[in-house]
Amino acid sequence: DQRGQAWALSDLGAVQRRTGDHAAAAASLTRALELFADIGDQEGQGSALTHLGAVQQATGNRPAATTSLIRALQLFRNLGDRHGLAGASINLGELLLRSSAHQQARPYFAQALEIARDISTPVEEARALEGIGLCHVQEGNPGQGDEYRRRALAIYRRIGAPEAHRIETELLI
Repeated sequence: DQRGQAWALSDLGAVQRRTGDHAAAAASLTRALELFADIGDQEGQGSALTHLGAVQQATGNRPAATTSLIRALQLFRNLGDRHGLAGASINLGELLLRSSAHQQARPYFAQALEIARDISTPVEEARALEGIGLCHVQEGNPGQGDEYRRRALAIYRRIGAPEAHRIETELLI
């Protein structure tokens, strides 16, 4: 079951990324991407590319992360996969934000926010709100930025997401 193996590797890579094992995550996600490509599963490719882009970003390989995330966006757009598009948009927005390109990042967060609200995906809505808030902070509008992050915090709290604690700490709540 090549499809099952590919999804298992993609999920494993996502967990490895979150636990900080970036080398293992990159290996798992690269293999998943190859398997998805072999069977023509574009949704799987988009998912693996989104996770791989996050790993590449975490390891400082921003050019590779940009390439992976743009490929993921293209696949999700072609498929009409709005959930995937929201996640990849947020990841690309985060990459741009960390590169001090907040003006380029904001449209990706705004697109993700609109999609997340349309398809009722609270975690992506909160991530998009947080991203928009951080864009405002980088632009020198901390009050407006904090308002967006408080809205993200309310969602994180409502869904029991661990990100709530981080935002509370950042906002000194």
